Amino acid sequence: MAWVTKSSEEQYTPEPAPREYTKQEKARNWWHYHWVMVLVAVIVAVILGWLIHDMFFRVQPDVEIGYVGPQRLPEATVQSLQEALAPYCSDLNGDGQVVVQISEFTLDFATSESADPYSQLAGTTQLSAALTPGSDTHLFLIADPSNFQAQTQSLQYTDGTLPDDAHINDWQKMVYRWSDCPLLAGLDLGDCSNYIASAETAGSSQDLLSGLYIGLRGDWEGKASASYTASADLWTALTAGAVPLEE
Repeated sequence: MAWVTKSSEEQYTPEPAPREYTKQEKARNWWHYHWVMVLVAVIVAVILGWLIHDMFFRVQPDVEIGYVGPQRLPEATVQSLQEALAPYCSDLNGDGQVVVQISEFTLDFATSESADPYSQLAGTTQLSAALTPGSDTHLFLIADPSNFQAQTQSLQYTDGTLPDDAHINDWQKMVYRWSDCPLLAGLDLGDCSNYIASAETAGSSQDLLSGLYIGLRGDWEGKASASYTASADLWTALTAGAVPLEE
């Protein structure tokens, strides 16, 4: 058997001590492996913050009014109309302030085949949601009441009764023209800028709205919700003395 002996003169180099990293180096190393998780956490926190803010701090409207037309209304017109209608509403939700909200549904019934399909789809989807049972949108300002009623069959007669199936499209008995309603036609809504064919034009908000019609979605469920009652009360106030449409 051969024996291996260790030389007394043999030298061994000790292992170097582990390197001590600086705080900056440690931070860069941690960030390199965890930046994705940090990004996800920030996004989740932002979304949760937005949801909480929207749930607890967003001002809730007392009355919601839908506008249905081929193009959006100028912002100044919407703001002026919301403020002008507030005195005719009550504080339905009891938050100490009266808020009227105009929701816009951009739909072109007359030229639907040539209209932008994406805009039409978005408008149709949003309007369908507003017409579902439980929705708070009952009062509507409509550019094309004939096609609106033919498509939705949602309006009631101006006297508050509901049409039967044989007369569901008698839209002339379900709406008033804006210009035929003394209160609406007399509102001071100021001036606005409007965009037509990519050109900006200045004009009166009252003139812009004068061609619209006002109608009330019927209480087809027979439940007379608080939002329907508030909208019906506003309808009564806004259409007082209105001239019926000629058939």
